[in-house]
Amino acid sequence: MSPLTIRPSSPEDFPAVARIYAHHVLHGTATFETEPPSPEEMLRRREEVLARGWPWLVAERDGAILGYAYANQLRPRPAFRFCLEDSIYLDENARGQGVGRALLVELLAQCEARGARQMVAVIGDSANAASIGLHRACGFEPSGGYAAAGWKFERWIDVVLMQRALGDGSATPAREHA
Repeated sequence: MSPLTIRPSSPEDFPAVARIYAHHVLHGTATFETEPPSPEEMLRRREEVLARGWPWLVAERDGAILGYAYANQLRPRPAFRFCLEDSIYLDENARGQGVGRALLVELLAQCEARGARQMVAVIGDSANAASIGLHRACGFEPSGGYAAAGWKFERWIDVVLMQRALGDGSATPAREHA
């Protein structure tokens, strides 16, 4: 098997990014979206993330995009600017190969280097053992949740919140990122 490459996304990646996400929208509970966004909409979302100075990464092997990850400000108000939410989605054929962990580790490192102090995982579905396990393995701890917060596939779905400090966390004053 060829090595996995984690790199910044490019516009050319977005047909694959949109395809990966569409599968999760249509078949999974990790996202509460119910209609898959177009590649153009996904690219617009990427531009919004990059404009805020946060990374949008892809995992690639042998020219195929196996997954993507990005971080964005948890909430829009300025005081939240050092607290991010991560998003990670994998191609169904990439599960169990360490792709998610490689993406999350690199995402955490890049966000920490840019001055972020907290990363929050907002995990759709308390039965999402893969995402909960991945975040736990990368140092996240449970920080709460919302019971029956979403209605999808004719059932109520919980949200699990997990959190991890980045850098000095809350031990020192924040610094603006570049």
